[in-house]
Amino acid sequence: MLLEQHIEELCLELREAIGAVERREIEIELELARAELAVISAEQEGALDAEPPF
Repeated sequence: MLLEQHIEELCLELREAIGAVERREIEIELELARAELAVISAEQEGALDAEPPF
């Protein structure tokens, strides 16, 4: 599954979430997926060096 698809599915799940606990779990997973996508995009654009500094 592509990361973008996963993010879309999480957004749909978030709209359907009933309880506060379920909603927060989805929000956290969505935040992590978006951060991962941002890192991948930055790496591809050359704005981020994926190598460790040591």
